[in-house]
Amino acid sequence: MTSIGGAASAGMVDWNLAVATATRLVRPGPEVSRDEARAVVAELRRHAKASEAHVRGFTRMATEEIHDTPILVVDRPGWVRANVAGFREILKPLLDKMQERRGNSPGGAVLGAVGGKVTGVELGMLLSFLSSRVLGQYETFAPATRELPAGAGGGGRLLLVAPNIVHVERELDVDPHDFRLWVCLHEETHRTQFSAVPWLRDHLEGEIQSFLGETDVDPSTFLERVREAAQSLAGGRPEGEEDDGGRSLVELVQTPAQREILARLTAVMSLLEGHADFVMDGVGPEVVSTVAEIREKFQQRRAKGASRLDIALRRLLGLDAKLKQYRDGERFVRAVVDQVGMDGFNRVWTSPNTLPTKAEIGKPADWVARVHRKAES
Repeated sequence: MTSIGGAASAGMVDWNLAVATATRLVRPGPEVSRDEARAVVAELRRHAKASEAHVRGFTRMATEEIHDTPILVVDRPGWVRANVAGFREILKPLLDKMQERRGNSPGGAVLGAVGGKVTGVELGMLLSFLSSRVLGQYETFAPATRELPAGAGGGGRLLLVAPNIVHVERELDVDPHDFRLWVCLHEETHRTQFSAVPWLRDHLEGEIQSFLGETDVDPSTFLERVREAAQSLAGGRPEGEEDDGGRSLVELVQTPAQREILARLTAVMSLLEGHADFVMDGVGPEVVSTVAEIREKFQQRRAKGASRLDIALRRLLGLDAKLKQYRDGERFVRAVVDQVGMDGFNRVWTSPNTLPTKAEIGKPADWVARVHRKAES
């Protein structure tokens, strides 16, 4: 196995051990023949390519250049490797700070080596669970590797997890060709968001790094939170102990400034996911004949299976990905488009100042009043 970003055993997390653990624990995908697997991969690539024109035509989000972000159809271990690389990149400032703090303590080097392996195992447990749930993902901060290329100049990559898509389409008993295109429409919307809005990636990265830069977490507390997340997936919570709603890293360290940053990040996440849901359903009737059936069955599945996934993401990353926020985001987009049209909604992409606040996600009319009245005055 190749090393993920250098000396894997150094630091707070043994990243290579996380990959090895997740790969060992990952559940096998659905049974398919070799020919069927090749056909699925080829169809996903075609749908992803076709989705570009569908999404651009519906959203009216123009890009000056063709995407340079690659489309990668991966299996579950491939998704794990890609996400470990992404986590390592975005969490590096926080983990470096904690490593320095631990290194200055008595026995810090020994504890760091042991703790890094423990955290690597726990992180691997989380990723093994998540790897069977994610259908697709646009990796915004993905570093390029030989196995997993990324866009030039820090661009991301679009991942489609083929075995998970096949598993869900069978579970829902929906038309597989329609379902695959429907998934691609959602993920292509994310790729369009970041390629058509050049400042968006840097803005998000700046917000995240500002948040992490103010974080002052005790290393043992960090390890405890990762362990709690893994135990929640393994059913390891003591009997009779109630779920506290997911204590995350950010809930431990939020200063007033951090709470403001987190509110902005939550609003952006809601916007991006809600916009993708709005687009996939808006384009759907034209190109996916069974979109109504797919949406109804998928929503039922999502509601039933979301709780443990969201707890894991919230506890591990500290970014609240509750389904309620995604529904709020979709309602925000729909309400704004109804009021001012698609071009009026697209003012949201003008600058960081035109992004909705967390409060405006719940009150779209307030965003319209602020952005449109200010522009017209």
